[in-house]
Amino acid sequence: MDVQVRKGDTLWYYSQLFNIPLRFIIDSNSGVNPSGLVVGQTIQIPGYQTEPYRISPGDSFWKIASDRRISIDSLALLNPGVNPSQLQIGQTILIPSRVTERIVNGNQEYDFTVLTNDLEGLLSLYPFMRVETIGNSVMGKDLVELQIGNGAKVVHWNGSFHANEWITSAVIMQFLNDYLLALTNKETIRGLDVNPFYDQITLSIVPMVDPDGVNLVLNGPPEGPFGEQAIQINNGNQDYSGWKANIRGVDLNNQYPAKWEVEQERKPKEPSPRDFPGYEPLTEPEAIAMAELAQARQFEKMLAFHTQGEVIYWGYEGLEPPQSLTIVNEFQRVSGYQPIRNVYSFAGYKDWFIQVYRRPGFTVELGQGVNPLPLSQFDEIYQETIGIFLASLYM
Repeated sequence: MDVQVRKGDTLWYYSQLFNIPLRFIIDSNSGVNPSGLVVGQTIQIPGYQTEPYRISPGDSFWKIASDRRISIDSLALLNPGVNPSQLQIGQTILIPSRVTERIVNGNQEYDFTVLTNDLEGLLSLYPFMRVETIGNSVMGKDLVELQIGNGAKVVHWNGSFHANEWITSAVIMQFLNDYLLALTNKETIRGLDVNPFYDQITLSIVPMVDPDGVNLVLNGPPEGPFGEQAIQINNGNQDYSGWKANIRGVDLNNQYPAKWEVEQERKPKEPSPRDFPGYEPLTEPEAIAMAELAQARQFEKMLAFHTQGEVIYWGYEGLEPPQSLTIVNEFQRVSGYQPIRNVYSFAGYKDWFIQVYRRPGFTVELGQGVNPLPLSQFDEIYQETIGIFLASLYM
């Protein structure tokens, strides 16, 4: 919600007027000098939107404010050209409306278009969330990283490394919405006050690592050479539900130089709907972007969300730090998912992250069944995963 600065206004006053923590207003207006507001300047108020209100007989600013439990001055701020003593029946004014319901619905086929629309909606409501394009997919789609908070410790989540595991993006985005709601409304999630995390942690999220692959699974092959190549790789089969790879048939979670040669030896030798590790490590732009992001952000811990199995892989060649066991035991406690230290699988993002940084890294396998998991599991998966999201912040 935008407001125009009046003489004497301050960001602190806006925080009191709308009951929004001051740090969220400051961070929503990064180009503004908090101690030098200029009359007429536009300020964004996070966690609010405006709604039109038509004046009825007997209405006054006092009555409207009383009925809506808002401040009279908030009405004056949003309606600078309106004379409160000369309201006209049928006149339309703006009313500030606190956002208390999520706008993200994860329980749907969650392709790149849905993600993009949800991100636009969240950014308009919560402009303190920072967005950076960390690279582009094979087909040129933006690979987006979201950042929330100002803490020195960086916690990273990612989803949809594998195309037919797109439900992970939906789960992440719905929790992100709930987290933003809790921050701006000073609420808890499962009894936990999340506001301290904003100053303690920077949360880094890449909600969809493989947007081209996700769109292929959900919408079929695109027109043009990439679609033609996908049809050829899939041997003309119109069912893409088993497709894990990116649009040109490289499995992004087999792309990392952590015993990549083992995967090369035993996996497909050419582009395939799944498991082809590429002709070399780190050839795909999506995999490269994620490697560069880890280097740039220096994550304290990293969680890669996949499906399926209700297990959490947490080790790699004995290189994981001791605290990984403590963390994964808490993940198990809050979700019921079983920790597995080692598995005969290599070249994944978690493997490479542990090998390079010697920090806690986890592959969290959501749900049970055959990928892509049905949306009938979404609510159960979401409830199981909330505790893992929260524990990754407080552990």
